[in-house]
Amino acid sequence: MAQTDWRMKGQWLKNCNCDVGCPCDFNARPTHGHCEGMVGMHIEEGHHGATDLSGLRWAVLYHWPGALHEGNGTILPIVDERADASQREGILTILSGQGQEGTFFHIVSTIVSTMLEPRFLPLEFSFDLEGRKAHMSAPGLFETVSEPIQNPVTGMAHRIQVHMPDGFEYRMAEIASASGKAEGDLVFELAGTHSSMALVDQTPAGPAG
Repeated sequence: MAQTDWRMKGQWLKNCNCDVGCPCDFNARPTHGHCEGMVGMHIEEGHHGATDLSGLRWAVLYHWPGALHEGNGTILPIVDERADASQREGILTILSGQGQEGTFFHIVSTIVSTMLEPRFLPLEFSFDLEGRKAHMSAPGLFETVSEPIQNPVTGMAHRIQVHMPDGFEYRMAEIASASGKAEGDLVFELAGTHSSMALVDQTPAGPAG
């Protein structure tokens, strides 16, 4: 069966429980031995087959009991309630990694053992890449905020980027400081932890550009 063409280009936010400068990006073990948090996106331009996904949002809450590569992860997908049935199916199919060998979503699917029932909720999202400020929330499930890292002596905003020439998630990200919490099926609390903010263009062939 021919693979369905898809694309998701837009604003990417990942906030986790690791110290700022997440060691997972450097193939090191998580700061606290386990990995939990969220990843979300506002799709500026996108499609799944003939279905337009532009303007929609999604988020995934996650928990791994150890390092990511050790597997046994649990994820909870959340899809923008504004999406119609075809759009929901398209986003969930992309997030599942089905038929996308080598993509970020396929790689994640190989280390997930439990996918909780998807939720369809309003997703609030704001994103200022240059200012390293972001906010994302879904009522009754999670809320998270990203702010610039502060210099501990001067209190001034500190700027740092991570560049991954061969990255399968993103190629360049601004690093910020995360706060927030999740409740319900997956519970976590973030306070001065890691945040990655990026512009991505995900396709079946991996990140474009």
